[in-house]
Amino acid sequence: MKVGAVMFRKNLLIKIVLTLLFSLSLLLSGCGTDKSGNVKETNADGGEAQVDLIKLGGGDWGYPTPYAHYPRGPGSFKMAMIFDSLLERDEKGLIPWLAEKYEIKEDGKQYLFTVRNGVKWQDGKPLTAEDVKFSIEYASKYPMVSSDIGSKDIEKVETAGEKQVLVTVAQPSAGMLYNLGHTRIIPKHIWEKIDKPKEFTQPEAVIGSGPYRLTDYNKEHGTYRFEAFEDFWGPKQRVKVVEFVPVSESILAFENGEIDLAGVTPDVLSRFQKDQQYKIVKSPGFWGYRLLFNMKDNPILQQKELRQAISYAMDKNELIEKVARGAAIPGSAGILPPDHVMYNPKAKQYELNLKKAEELLVQLGYDSLDEKSIRKNKDGSSLSFNLLVGGEVRLAEVLKEQLAKAGIGLKVQSVDSKSRDARVLKNEYQLAVTGHGGWGGDPDYLSERFTSVSKGASSPSAAALRGYNNVELNTLLEKQNLAMDEQKRKKLVFDIQNILAEDVPEIPIYYTTGYSVYKPAKYDGWMFMFDHHELSHSKLSYLERN
Repeated sequence: MKVGAVMFRKNLLIKIVLTLLFSLSLLLSGCGTDKSGNVKETNADGGEAQVDLIKLGGGDWGYPTPYAHYPRGPGSFKMAMIFDSLLERDEKGLIPWLAEKYEIKEDGKQYLFTVRNGVKWQDGKPLTAEDVKFSIEYASKYPMVSSDIGSKDIEKVETAGEKQVLVTVAQPSAGMLYNLGHTRIIPKHIWEKIDKPKEFTQPEAVIGSGPYRLTDYNKEHGTYRFEAFEDFWGPKQRVKVVEFVPVSESILAFENGEIDLAGVTPDVLSRFQKDQQYKIVKSPGFWGYRLLFNMKDNPILQQKELRQAISYAMDKNELIEKVARGAAIPGSAGILPPDHVMYNPKAKQYELNLKKAEELLVQLGYDSLDEKSIRKNKDGSSLSFNLLVGGEVRLAEVLKEQLAKAGIGLKVQSVDSKSRDARVLKNEYQLAVTGHGGWGGDPDYLSERFTSVSKGASSPSAAALRGYNNVELNTLLEKQNLAMDEQKRKKLVFDIQNILAEDVPEIPIYYTTGYSVYKPAKYDGWMFMFDHHELSHSKLSYLERN
């Protein structure tokens, strides 16, 4: 036998031995390597258990306490990684969470929550019923960014034994279970001496009972690092570490392996559809843009016929094609989107109709054109408005072109989104375009937006509309809030949508139905909450599921 052949057989034998040893080591350690080279641990039965690290697109959304995060979904979600609530949301609705069970008593006047045993705060102290009582009382005194309970909602909170908390509300409300269940539970021993919660940003301010601990935050770079909390009471974390890193272009970052989940626009969808390593998921239409009218400071906008004329002058399908690249559905004049459980499909809608828009404007006295082809009345006042946007310049420019065909002028003012949000909350605009999630939530958000006595909330999705008042609508909004029977409430909400569609106090432009892409071989635990549009925003996406 030649020397070369001997060496070949020797090397082959060594490779076989090494391969067997490597395979044996994997079996003993419970680990495997996926197609993308990521090491994933497995359970004893071979099922996936944990991945070491998931990276997502970053950006500063505030310090993730219940009081210091920015009032939008990315800020709320990061806070919820740390802080638990009594109830949680899965694909179908509310589920028990810190409360292992609950009971609605006295026709909605009282809520009895039973707190789980064995829950620990991230500093090792036990979570008790007293912490829950304190949290609800504290949140009613100092409203949390993402909580909807206030001092007028709660009559009293009592502990009942070591495990139960009885909440008596000022009056029964259909949305109260959601509001109480969604309120974050904070440790009394840390927060009881804090009287300026928005300014409390010490390290102990981010001690919660949730599945993840904040181990790094950089406001300037917009980075966050969350590590699994070893003593978490609930389902085991499938992801050990979640990091948010800065990216300039999310699709490129995803393709380069810098992040593990990204939104994808329809024009590049085919790049991923043809490759089996990717999974593409379509989002429900719970994120949308709306056109706001500042009726308080601009009496001309209080004319319903003008708002209807603007509706008739808008071509929502063209906006969807040109701006959303087809990944959206037209906004409903009744406000609630078609994917909402209480959507009224018979509410009045406004298809593009320039002739109808012209008729309405002529009725209002705008029967001639100025030198720029903008309609004017007999006093010479032109029908022109400033349009405030938070970077949605393309949408604004297409809208400007559309309304110009009806003789309505727009001057686009583009600022950054946070400045736009601040100006909308202060009512410093004429017309404004804002976009946000939350459209799939409890329909009582219609009360926050459209009841004349509403003060609104800090979230852009709940900003109250000033200068609009409809007594019949106010009455129906109050009735639906008190209706504990779901079918009766649904009928009331249908009637409310009919009024909103006729009055047009704002115009939902479209609800996005974009796509997300990820590699199942890296991680496949993503899920939507029943009323939300974003896969990464549920803490359940990072936990084991039964």
